[in-house]
Amino acid sequence: MIQAIETILADIPTVRAHKLSVATMQSQTLVLVRIRCQDGVEGWGEATTIGGLNYGEESPESIKANIDTHIAPLLVGMDGRNVAACMARVRKTIQGNRFAKCAIETALMDAQGKRLGVPVSELLGGRLRDALPVAWTLASGDTRKDIAEAEAMLEQRRHCIFKLKIGAKGVAEDVRHVLAIKKALGDAASVRVDVNMAWSELDAVNGIAALEAGGIDLIEQPVQAEPAGALTRLSRRFRVPMMADEALKGPHSALALANDQAAGVFAIKIAQSGGLVPARLVADIAQLAGIGLYGGTMLEGAVGTAASAHLFATFNDLSFGTELFGPLLLTQEILAEPLVYRDFMLQVPSGPGLGIQVDMDRLGALRRR
Repeated sequence: MIQAIETILADIPTVRAHKLSVATMQSQTLVLVRIRCQDGVEGWGEATTIGGLNYGEESPESIKANIDTHIAPLLVGMDGRNVAACMARVRKTIQGNRFAKCAIETALMDAQGKRLGVPVSELLGGRLRDALPVAWTLASGDTRKDIAEAEAMLEQRRHCIFKLKIGAKGVAEDVRHVLAIKKALGDAASVRVDVNMAWSELDAVNGIAALEAGGIDLIEQPVQAEPAGALTRLSRRFRVPMMADEALKGPHSALALANDQAAGVFAIKIAQSGGLVPARLVADIAQLAGIGLYGGTMLEGAVGTAASAHLFATFNDLSFGTELFGPLLLTQEILAEPLVYRDFMLQVPSGPGLGIQVDMDRLGALRRR
Protein backbone atom coordinates (compact mmCIF):
# COMPACT_ATOMS: atom_id res chain seq x y z
CA MET A 1 0.00 0.00 0.00
CA ILE A 2 1.22 3.54 -0.81
CA GLN A 3 1.66 5.39 2.48
CA ALA A 4 3.06 8.78 1.46
CA ILE A 5 4.08 10.83 -1.56
CA GLU A 6 6.53 13.71 -1.06
CA THR A 7 7.46 16.33 -3.67
CA ILE A 8 10.81 18.10 -3.21
CA LEU A 9 12.19 21.16 -5.03
CA ALA A 10 15.97 21.53 -5.09
CA ASP A 11 17.73 24.54 -6.64
CA ILE A 12 21.21 23.77 -7.98
CA PRO A 13 23.52 26.21 -9.85
CA THR A 14 24.80 25.18 -13.29
CA VAL A 15 28.49 24.94 -14.15
CA ARG A 16 28.04 27.80 -16.64
CA ALA A 17 25.28 29.84 -18.20
CA HIS A 18 23.12 27.67 -20.47
CA LYS A 19 21.55 29.85 -23.18
CA LEU A 20 18.46 28.73 -25.08
CA SER A 21 16.29 30.77 -27.42
CA VAL A 22 13.59 30.82 -24.70
CA ALA A 23 15.69 31.39 -21.57
CA THR A 24 19.18 31.62 -20.07
CA MET A 25 19.69 29.20 -17.21
CA GLN A 26 22.09 29.91 -14.35
CA SER A 27 20.57 27.18 -12.18
CA GLN A 28 18.21 24.24 -12.44
CA THR A 29 15.30 23.41 -10.16
CA LEU A 30 15.00 19.66 -9.70
CA VAL A 31 11.49 18.39 -8.94
CA LEU A 32 11.85 15.07 -7.13
CA VAL A 33 9.07 12.74 -6.05
CA ARG A 34 9.48 10.16 -3.28
CA ILE A 35 6.86 7.43 -2.85
CA ARG A 36 6.94 5.34 0.35
CA CYS A 37 5.05 2.06 0.60
CA GLN A 38 3.81 -0.02 3.53
CA ASP A 39 6.21 -2.87 2.72
CA GLY A 40 9.17 -0.56 3.42
CA VAL A 41 10.05 0.00 -0.24
CA GLU A 42 10.40 3.54 -1.58
CA GLY A 43 10.76 4.84 -5.11
CA TRP A 44 12.05 8.06 -6.67
CA GLY A 45 10.92 9.98 -9.73
CA GLU A 46 11.69 13.36 -11.30
CA ALA A 47 9.63 16.01 -13.10
CA THR A 48 12.24 18.64 -13.89
CA THR A 49 11.53 21.15 -16.65
CA ILE A 50 13.40 24.07 -18.26
CA GLY A 51 13.14 27.79 -17.66
CA GLY A 52 9.98 27.96 -15.55
CA LEU A 53 7.06 28.62 -17.90
CA ASN A 54 9.27 29.86 -20.74
CA TYR A 55 9.51 26.37 -22.22
CA GLY A 56 6.20 24.67 -21.45
CA GLU A 57 2.97 24.82 -19.48
CA GLU A 58 4.33 23.20 -16.30
CA SER A 59 6.68 24.88 -13.82
CA PRO A 60 8.45 23.38 -10.79
CA GLU A 61 5.98 25.10 -8.50
CA SER A 62 2.89 23.99 -10.42
CA ILE A 63 4.17 20.42 -10.61
CA LYS A 64 4.66 20.28 -6.84
CA ALA A 65 1.27 21.89 -6.14
CA ASN A 66 -0.60 19.55 -8.46
CA ILE A 67 1.09 16.41 -7.16
CA ASP A 68 0.60 17.38 -3.51
CA THR A 69 -2.98 18.63 -3.94
CA HIS A 70 -4.50 16.46 -6.65
CA ILE A 71 -2.40 13.41 -7.56
CA ALA A 72 -1.10 12.18 -4.20
CA PRO A 73 -4.61 11.92 -2.64
CA LEU A 74 -5.65 9.65 -5.55
CA LEU A 75 -2.82 7.20 -4.87
CA VAL A 76 -2.31 7.07 -1.12
CA GLY A 77 -3.88 3.82 0.04
CA MET A 78 -3.64 2.12 -3.37
CA ASP A 79 -1.55 -1.00 -3.96
CA GLY A 80 1.79 0.36 -5.18
CA ARG A 81 2.69 -3.05 -6.60
CA ASN A 82 0.11 -2.54 -9.34
CA VAL A 83 1.80 0.26 -11.25
CA ALA A 84 -0.55 0.02 -14.23
CA ALA A 85 -3.68 0.40 -12.09
CA CYS A 86 -2.19 3.35 -10.22
CA MET A 87 -1.28 5.15 -13.43
CA ALA A 88 -4.62 4.31 -15.06
CA ARG A 89 -6.36 6.08 -12.19
CA VAL A 90 -4.10 9.10 -12.46
CA ARG A 91 -4.47 9.36 -16.24
CA LYS A 92 -8.24 8.97 -16.10
CA THR A 93 -8.67 11.64 -13.41
CA ILE A 94 -5.93 14.19 -14.11
CA GLN A 95 -5.82 16.12 -17.39
CA GLY A 96 -2.48 17.24 -18.83
CA ASN A 97 0.35 17.46 -16.27
CA ARG A 98 2.62 15.18 -18.28
CA PHE A 99 5.73 15.99 -16.24
CA ALA A 100 4.01 15.30 -12.94
CA LYS A 101 2.63 12.00 -14.25
CA CYS A 102 6.08 10.99 -15.45
CA ALA A 103 7.59 11.54 -11.99
CA ILE A 104 4.86 9.48 -10.34
CA GLU A 105 5.19 6.60 -12.80
CA THR A 106 8.98 6.62 -12.49
CA ALA A 107 8.80 6.47 -8.69
CA LEU A 108 6.31 3.59 -8.82
CA MET A 109 8.52 1.69 -11.25
CA ASP A 110 11.64 2.35 -9.18
CA ALA A 111 9.88 0.88 -6.15
CA GLN A 112 8.57 -2.09 -8.14
CA GLY A 113 12.01 -2.85 -9.57
CA LYS A 114 13.49 -2.81 -6.06
CA ARG A 115 10.65 -5.04 -4.84
CA LEU A 116 11.28 -7.60 -7.61
CA GLY A 117 15.07 -7.23 -7.59
CA VAL A 118 15.29 -6.17 -11.27
CA PRO A 119 16.30 -2.95 -13.08
CA VAL A 120 13.55 -0.68 -14.43
CA SER A 121 14.79 -1.51 -17.95
CA GLU A 122 13.52 -5.07 -17.41
CA LEU A 123 10.05 -3.72 -16.61
CA LEU A 124 10.11 -1.87 -19.93
CA GLY A 125 10.93 -4.81 -22.18
CA GLY A 126 14.56 -5.57 -21.38
CA ARG A 127 17.76 -3.71 -22.17
CA LEU A 128 19.70 -4.17 -25.40
CA ARG A 129 22.71 -2.08 -24.36
CA ASP A 130 24.53 -1.22 -21.15
CA ALA A 131 25.95 2.14 -22.26
CA LEU A 132 24.53 5.07 -24.24
CA PRO A 133 26.34 7.65 -26.40
CA VAL A 134 25.84 11.09 -24.85
CA ALA A 135 25.84 14.46 -26.60
CA TRP A 136 26.93 17.68 -24.88
CA THR A 137 25.16 20.95 -25.54
CA LEU A 138 27.34 23.96 -26.32
CA ALA A 139 25.29 26.89 -25.08
CA SER A 140 27.58 29.65 -23.85
CA GLY A 141 26.76 31.74 -26.92
CA ASP A 142 30.46 32.56 -27.40
CA THR A 143 32.13 30.86 -30.39
CA ARG A 144 35.64 30.69 -28.91
CA LYS A 145 34.38 29.41 -25.57
CA ASP A 146 32.25 26.77 -27.27
CA ILE A 147 35.16 25.55 -29.40
CA ALA A 148 37.44 25.35 -26.37
CA GLU A 149 34.74 23.52 -24.39
CA ALA A 150 34.18 20.99 -27.18
CA GLU A 151 37.89 20.37 -27.63
CA ALA A 152 38.24 19.74 -23.89
CA MET A 153 35.35 17.25 -23.99
CA LEU A 154 36.98 15.38 -26.88
CA GLU A 155 40.32 15.32 -25.07
CA GLN A 156 38.67 13.91 -21.94
CA ARG A 157 36.75 11.34 -24.06
CA ARG A 158 33.55 12.59 -22.46
CA HIS A 159 31.59 13.69 -25.56
CA CYS A 160 32.05 13.51 -29.34
CA ILE A 161 28.50 14.65 -30.23
CA PHE A 162 27.75 18.34 -29.79
CA LYS A 163 24.45 20.18 -30.04
CA LEU A 164 24.39 23.95 -30.36
CA LYS A 165 21.54 26.01 -28.95
CA ILE A 166 20.69 28.75 -31.45
CA GLY A 167 17.75 30.98 -32.32
CA ALA A 168 18.22 33.86 -29.88
CA LYS A 169 20.28 35.83 -32.43
CA GLY A 170 19.81 36.57 -36.11
CA VAL A 171 19.92 33.67 -38.55
CA ALA A 172 23.11 34.79 -40.29
CA GLU A 173 24.94 35.30 -36.99
CA ASP A 174 23.80 31.92 -35.68
CA VAL A 175 24.89 30.17 -38.88
CA ARG A 176 28.35 31.78 -38.73
CA HIS A 177 28.67 30.65 -35.10
CA VAL A 178 27.70 27.05 -35.86
CA LEU A 179 29.83 26.67 -38.99
CA ALA A 180 32.89 28.12 -37.23
CA ILE A 181 32.56 25.44 -34.57
CA LYS A 182 32.01 22.69 -37.16
CA LYS A 183 35.11 23.83 -39.06
CA ALA A 184 37.20 23.83 -35.89
CA LEU A 185 36.09 20.33 -34.83
CA GLY A 186 36.06 18.78 -38.31
CA ASP A 187 35.35 15.07 -38.58
CA ALA A 188 36.26 14.43 -34.94
CA ALA A 189 32.73 15.27 -33.83
CA SER A 190 29.10 15.28 -34.88
CA VAL A 191 27.62 18.80 -34.74
CA ARG A 192 23.86 19.39 -34.53
CA VAL A 193 21.68 22.43 -33.79
CA ASP A 194 18.57 23.02 -31.69
CA VAL A 195 16.58 26.11 -32.61
CA ASN A 196 13.87 25.59 -29.94
CA MET A 197 11.13 26.79 -32.37
CA ALA A 198 12.70 30.25 -32.78
CA TRP A 199 12.69 30.53 -36.59
CA SER A 200 9.94 31.38 -39.02
CA GLU A 201 9.63 29.00 -41.96
CA LEU A 202 11.42 31.49 -44.23
CA ASP A 203 14.26 31.93 -41.73
CA ALA A 204 14.49 28.16 -41.46
CA VAL A 205 14.74 27.69 -45.23
CA ASN A 206 17.66 30.13 -45.41
CA GLY A 207 19.38 28.92 -42.25
CA ILE A 208 19.05 25.19 -42.92
CA ALA A 209 20.36 25.53 -46.48
CA ALA A 210 23.58 27.04 -45.13
CA LEU A 211 23.85 24.55 -42.26
CA GLU A 212 23.30 21.57 -44.57
CA ALA A 213 25.99 22.83 -46.93
CA GLY A 214 28.34 23.22 -43.95
CA GLY A 215 28.01 19.60 -42.85
CA ILE A 216 25.66 19.91 -39.89
CA ASP A 217 24.14 16.51 -39.06
CA LEU A 218 20.74 17.29 -37.53
CA ILE A 219 18.29 20.20 -37.17
CA GLU A 220 16.08 20.08 -34.07
CA GLN A 221 12.67 21.78 -34.01
CA PRO A 222 13.55 24.82 -36.15
CA VAL A 223 9.96 26.13 -36.24
CA GLN A 224 6.94 26.29 -33.96
CA ALA A 225 5.48 22.97 -32.88
CA GLU A 226 1.98 23.82 -34.08
CA PRO A 227 0.85 23.67 -36.78
CA ALA A 228 3.20 20.92 -37.96
CA GLY A 229 2.96 21.84 -41.64
CA ALA A 230 6.13 23.94 -41.66
CA LEU A 231 8.21 21.14 -40.14
CA THR A 232 6.80 18.72 -42.70
CA ARG A 233 7.69 21.02 -45.59
CA LEU A 234 11.24 21.49 -44.27
CA SER A 235 11.68 17.74 -43.86
CA ARG A 236 10.71 17.19 -47.48
CA ARG A 237 12.88 20.03 -48.76
CA PHE A 238 16.25 19.19 -47.18
CA ARG A 239 18.48 16.11 -46.95
CA VAL A 240 19.68 16.90 -43.44
CA PRO A 241 17.15 15.31 -41.04
CA MET A 242 14.68 17.41 -39.06
CA MET A 243 14.10 16.28 -35.49
CA ALA A 244 10.76 16.78 -33.75
CA ASP A 245 11.04 17.80 -30.09
CA GLU A 246 8.52 20.29 -28.72
CA ALA A 247 6.00 18.97 -31.26
CA LEU A 248 6.07 15.59 -29.47
CA LYS A 249 3.65 15.56 -26.54
CA GLY A 250 2.92 11.87 -26.24
CA PRO A 251 1.75 8.97 -28.42
CA HIS A 252 -1.11 10.81 -30.14
CA SER A 253 1.11 13.63 -31.41
CA ALA A 254 3.77 11.08 -32.38
CA LEU A 255 1.23 9.21 -34.51
CA ALA A 256 0.11 12.42 -36.21
CA LEU A 257 3.70 13.48 -36.96
CA ALA A 258 4.57 10.03 -38.28
CA ASN A 259 1.50 9.98 -40.54
CA ASP A 260 2.45 13.42 -41.91
CA GLN A 261 6.10 12.40 -42.37
CA ALA A 262 6.88 15.60 -40.51
CA ALA A 263 10.33 14.59 -39.21
CA GLY A 264 13.07 12.07 -39.84
CA VAL A 265 14.02 11.82 -36.15
CA PHE A 266 12.05 11.90 -32.89
CA ALA A 267 13.56 13.25 -29.66
CA ILE A 268 12.12 10.92 -27.03
CA LYS A 269 11.64 12.60 -23.65
CA ILE A 270 10.00 10.70 -20.83
CA ALA A 271 8.58 13.81 -19.14
CA GLN A 272 7.30 15.39 -22.35
CA SER A 273 5.68 12.06 -23.27
CA GLY A 274 3.90 11.81 -19.91
CA GLY A 275 5.90 8.90 -18.49
CA LEU A 276 8.09 5.92 -19.26
CA VAL A 277 5.31 3.80 -20.77
CA PRO A 278 3.95 6.56 -23.06
CA ALA A 279 7.54 7.40 -24.11
CA ARG A 280 7.98 3.74 -25.03
CA LEU A 281 4.86 4.03 -27.22
CA VAL A 282 6.28 7.15 -28.90
CA ALA A 283 9.44 5.21 -29.71
CA ASP A 284 7.44 2.25 -31.03
CA ILE A 285 5.43 4.53 -33.33
CA ALA A 286 8.67 6.06 -34.64
CA GLN A 287 10.23 2.68 -35.31
CA LEU A 288 7.16 1.39 -37.14
CA ALA A 289 7.24 4.50 -39.33
CA GLY A 290 10.98 4.26 -40.05
CA ILE A 291 11.78 7.35 -37.99
CA GLY A 292 15.15 7.54 -36.20
CA LEU A 293 15.40 7.86 -32.41
CA TYR A 294 17.29 10.29 -30.21
CA GLY A 295 17.20 10.08 -26.42
CA GLY A 296 16.27 13.57 -25.29
CA THR A 297 16.47 15.38 -21.97
CA MET A 298 14.74 18.12 -20.03
CA LEU A 299 18.10 18.70 -18.31
CA GLU A 300 16.99 16.47 -15.47
CA GLY A 301 19.26 15.61 -12.60
CA ALA A 302 20.42 12.10 -11.80
CA VAL A 303 17.00 10.57 -11.06
CA GLY A 304 15.33 11.56 -14.33
CA THR A 305 18.54 10.84 -16.26
CA ALA A 306 18.74 7.33 -14.81
CA ALA A 307 15.07 6.71 -15.64
CA SER A 308 15.58 7.88 -19.23
CA ALA A 309 18.69 5.72 -19.56
CA HIS A 310 16.76 2.61 -18.52
CA LEU A 311 14.17 3.28 -21.23
CA PHE A 312 16.63 4.22 -23.97
CA ALA A 313 18.65 1.07 -23.25
CA THR A 314 15.65 -0.96 -24.47
CA PHE A 315 15.41 0.73 -27.91
CA ASN A 316 16.26 -1.34 -30.98
CA ASP A 317 17.51 1.79 -32.73
CA LEU A 318 19.35 4.67 -31.11
CA SER A 319 21.21 5.85 -34.19
CA PHE A 320 21.28 9.51 -33.15
CA GLY A 321 22.48 8.86 -29.58
CA THR A 322 21.21 10.58 -26.45
CA GLU A 323 21.49 13.87 -24.63
CA LEU A 324 21.59 12.60 -21.06
CA PHE A 325 24.18 15.05 -19.76
CA GLY A 326 21.89 16.82 -17.28
CA PRO A 327 23.79 15.84 -14.08
CA LEU A 328 27.06 17.06 -15.64
CA LEU A 329 25.58 20.55 -16.01
CA LEU A 330 24.98 20.83 -12.25
CA THR A 331 27.50 21.92 -9.64
CA GLN A 332 26.12 19.65 -6.91
CA GLU A 333 25.56 15.89 -6.73
CA ILE A 334 22.46 14.36 -5.11
CA LEU A 335 23.41 10.67 -5.34
CA ALA A 336 25.52 8.64 -2.94
CA GLU A 337 27.37 7.33 -6.03
CA PRO A 338 27.22 9.52 -9.16
CA LEU A 339 26.20 8.18 -12.54
CA VAL A 340 29.21 6.96 -14.53
CA TYR A 341 30.26 8.70 -17.76
CA ARG A 342 33.29 7.33 -19.65
CA ASP A 343 34.51 6.86 -23.22
CA PHE A 344 31.77 9.14 -24.61
CA MET A 345 29.07 6.99 -22.97
CA LEU A 346 26.73 6.95 -19.98
CA GLN A 347 26.80 3.59 -18.21
CA VAL A 348 23.22 2.47 -17.55
CA PRO A 349 22.79 1.57 -13.86
CA SER A 350 22.36 -2.17 -13.34
CA GLY A 351 20.98 -2.41 -9.80
CA PRO A 352 17.33 -2.98 -8.85
CA GLY A 353 14.88 -0.21 -9.72
CA LEU A 354 16.67 2.81 -11.09
CA GLY A 355 19.91 1.43 -9.64
CA ILE A 356 20.72 4.65 -7.79
CA GLN A 357 20.63 5.87 -4.18
CA VAL A 358 19.65 9.44 -3.33
CA ASP A 359 21.90 10.97 -0.66
CA MET A 360 19.37 12.47 1.75
CA ASP A 361 21.96 14.67 3.49
CA ARG A 362 23.05 16.24 0.21
CA LEU A 363 19.47 16.66 -0.95
CA GLY A 364 18.50 18.11 2.44
CA ALA A 365 21.12 20.83 2.04
CA LEU A 366 19.83 21.74 -1.44
CA ARG A 367 16.06 21.48 -1.05
CA ARG A 368 13.93 24.61 -1.16
CA ARG A 369 12.44 25.51 2.22
